[in-house]
Amino acid sequence: MVLFDEDPVTLISETTNQFHIAPDKDSLSRISSSLLSLQQTRASRLESHTTVLKTLARRLNTLQSQIGFEEERHDAGAHAAEMLRMDNEKFRVAKGVSDVEIEGERLGSEVAAARGVLEQLEREGVEGGRRVGGDGEDETVLKLQFYRSLGIDVSQDATTGDFHRAVIRSTGRGDVNVVNVDGKLPRSFYANMFWDSL
Repeated sequence: MVLFDEDPVTLISETTNQFHIAPDKDSLSRISSSLLSLQQTRASRLESHTTVLKTLARRLNTLQSQIGFEEERHDAGAHAAEMLRMDNEKFRVAKGVSDVEIEGERLGSEVAAARGVLEQLEREGVEGGRRVGGDGEDETVLKLQFYRSLGIDVSQDATTGDFHRAVIRSTGRGDVNVVNVDGKLPRSFYANMFWDSL
């Protein structure tokens, strides 16, 4: 056994005093305090995130139930039938608009023809225009008066002097027909067309 020259208690006390452990104890205390604060912060954040996650899970369940309800309530066949009906209605309306436009153009041409006939009649006056003379002119005027009495108004081409259009008004049927007379077909064809339109 080794013998010490000094008292062991004194030696241990001096050795302990030479180590200066007070700063180390302070550091350990600070580290312990920091670890405790960090654990509390992490626990608080974890609790906050858990609350948010639960809220989102509840919203997800609610939305999924709503989607399921809407899918059960949705009738794909009825939706397709409704879309088909609306498409048919759209095409029917478009066809109606097209027919109205065509009819408007036709009536516009008839109005233009009627205005031309009216202007010609206004130029001719009550007596049917001035008679230049001769039996041929009287015959033409009589024919025009006869046609007018039947409801047929004819218009004359200003350049050639030929009668190229007839407006036929049928009071029995309540309609108006415009016939272009170009002279390419026989007169019997136009006569039959006039009688059929009356």
